[in-house]
Formats: sequence, C-alpha cells, structure tokens
Amino acid sequence: MLGEYRITGRRTSDIAASVEAGVASGELPPGSLLPPMRELAGVLGVNPNTVAAAYRTLRERGVIETDGRRGSRVRARPSSTPRDALRMVVPAGVRDIAEGNPDVSLLPSLDGALAAAARRHAQAPTLYGADPVAPDLARIARAELDADAVPAGPVAVTSGALDAIERVLAAHLRPGDGVAVEDPGWGGALDLVPALGLRLLPVAVDDDGPRTETVARALAAGARALVVTSRAQNPTGAAVGPQRAAELRELLAQYPGVLLIEDDHGHGIVDLPLHPLGGVTRHWVLIRSTAKAYGPDLRLAVLTGDEVTLDRVRGRQRLGPGWVSRLLQHTVVELWTSRAVDRAAVARAYGERRDALVEALRERGVPAHGRTGLNVWVPVADETVVVTRLLAAGWGVAAGAVFRVESGPGVRLTVSRLAVAEVPVLADAVAAAVRPGTTGGRND
Repeated sequence: MLGEYRITGRRTSDIAASVEAGVASGELPPGSLLPPMRELAGVLGVNPNTVAAAYRTLRERGVIETDGRRGSRVRARPSSTPRDALRMVVPAGVRDIAEGNPDVSLLPSLDGALAAAARRHAQAPTLYGADPVAPDLARIARAELDADAVPAGPVAVTSGALDAIERVLAAHLRPGDGVAVEDPGWGGALDLVPALGLRLLPVAVDDDGPRTETVARALAAGARALVVTSRAQNPTGAAVGPQRAAELRELLAQYPGVLLIEDDHGHGIVDLPLHPLGGVTRHWVLIRSTAKAYGPDLRLAVLTGDEVTLDRVRGRQRLGPGWVSRLLQHTVVELWTSRAVDRAAVARAYGERRDALVEALRERGVPAHGRTGLNVWVPVADETVVVTRLLAAGWGVAAGAVFRVESGPGVRLTVSRLAVAEVPVLADAVAAAVRPGTTGGRND
C-alpha cells in the first residue's frame, strides 16, 4: 500500500504533515493508496477521528482525494498546480493553435471606453460604501438576460467566470461534497473543484452539452452541484440545445436541492440561442464573462441567480476584495452601449473557421467536434503521438489531458487565429497524425 514509507504522528497536524512530507520527497508517489483510517489509527495508537481529521485536512489542501470505498489516494498532482502549467511550450517556428485565446483583431479598442470611464470617475469617483455593482451595468446586463429568458434575479459582478464559480460553490458546499462537471471540460473548473476540497464527478459531453444519462448518474451518486457550459464549451464546442435543455430541466426538477451553475461561455461570440436551465432548483446562477468578446484582461463577469445565492456571494465578496473596480465596470458599459463589438460578425468569423476545419477533417475521415466557439476537439487514440507528429509538421495543439478526467483521449485545436485558407493544410496534417499513411484530400 505505502511500500516502505511510514506515516507518523499522534496529532491531526502531525499526521497530515507526515503524509505531505512523503508526497514532497517522492516516497508517496501519485496514486499511492493510504491506509484505511481505522487501520492507521491502530498503528499510531490514536483515535480514528484524529486520522479522519488529518485525511480531511489533506483533502482540503488538495494533497489526497477520496473515492468512497476505494479509499484515499495521493492526487496525481497538487491541486495548486493548474492544468495550464502542464501545457507544452510551442517551439519557435511552429504555428500555435493550442493557446485558446480569442482573435485579437476581433477585440475592440479600449482607448475610448477607458477614457470615458476615467471622465466619469473624475465627475463622481467611487468611494467606500458605494453599490458594488454599477447601476448601468446591472440594468443592461439584466435586460439582456431577460431577452434570453433567464429567470429574474439580482446581478453581481466578479473578476471573471472562474471567480464566480468559486464564490458560488463556496457559498453552498463544504469539503467532501460532490460536484458534477463536464468531461472533457474546462481545465480551470476541473482544477478548482478538488482545490476547494470537493469531489469531482465527471459527466460525459456530446455536441448538445452534458449527456442527460450521465448527469442523472452523478446526481443519483450524491452530487450537490452541477456545472454546465451553455454555449461554446471548452474544449468541445458543445452548446445546450432545446431538447437537451428540456431533458436536463426535467431531471433537475427531481433534485431541487442541487446547486446549478451555468457558464454561458459563448456570450457575445456565438449566434446560437441560449436555452437556460436556471429556476428549476432552489439555488442557481448563470454567469457571463466579458473575456472572449471584449478581452481577457478586463477580468469581469456578470452573474444572476436566486436571491440567497447572490446575497451570499456579494456578502462574502465584501469581506475580501470588496467589489470589482467600478472603472472596469464603466468601461464595459461604454463598450456595450457604443456597440464596440459586432457580435454577429464575430460569431460569423469564428464559425467560418471552425466549420471549415470540422468539414475538412470529416472529408479526410477524421471525426471532430466544434459546434460553437473557438475550438475544435478531435478524439484520438494516443494524444502524445498525435501532438508529437503535429509538432513535427509545424502545428502546436493542446493535448486533451488538460481537459479530461475519465473521457477518452483527444486534442484541442483553437481556430481563433486560423485563416480559412490554412484549413486544408492543417486538416491534412491532422489526418496524417491521426492515421499515419494518409496523403490528404477527400476519402470518398
């Protein structure tokens, strides 16, 4: 079980420190199975509750993970190591389609909006005690939510979508609670859940979003929360369609105590309609970030939801950063009201590149997914082999391990800076990497 390593200590902190020392030294490698709590308590001569508390501490720190009767194991890597850090460095001279960033040429200039926000600040500077949400921002955001049939609710502002997800989970869940998350899915969410001491319950995804039967299994297994990407799912491009939304709403109605988190990742960059799920359970939120349409450095997301959840989020926020800069909020208001982004044109630009690549791969006998958003997901037999072959061919792609828990291997290709004219060359390279001996062109 542990080889030659001996866990020592009689206090909770000492036992936890002993395990952490073994992990740090490499004597407890990733995947090491820890002794059952009662067994270790007998060896150490302590109360089983002391060992249970130590294991709980280790889970909350992200050192170990517990899977019911399968016991507790050392995590494959510390929860403080983000998946982004595991991505390879794309060598010079290789075309980078791995990074996942938007097309800079489609982002608006911030000069005018920042200047307008600065003038507004000069006339009425934000001071302590002001409403944390700029009234204009709340009004415009709520009007757009209403237009998309999102249930009524107050509005809060956070420093991006992941900040919102963390605050909402922390508002309702406790270490050890299960969270159903898409697999493959956003690496940030897959990292965040165990970092909070929560249990990750992966749910499979197809082009219409989380598959209903796998969500049902996760809920039946005790998931206290479900995180769904409404549109432009990263990495697969999935978008929740009307039929899938109806199925998920019907399922969620059977679990009114489950916390629902919807991340509308494609807001402002896709042209498919939103089919919201919120309002079926007692506690729910829908999040919209400005990152993909207006620029990642704005670090601003708007969320709405039930009164209790929003009150907890805003209350805890007041005890930390207080609020998201009103200068940034007013900048976003200026961008929205001036229509600095032609959303239809942006959606069309990304759609043309994405659809062209999916079709070109299909013609070469390579299945691919990319219904909405910036990315195309290609299932493969061996990620390492495909990534290496594509590097040799001059293309840097993201290995699917960054986005997976239990789902099959794949690679992610970001189309945001890809010219349509480049698609045939890339498709040939992918086909050759996936199926050696492929010469390119159609397979009729």
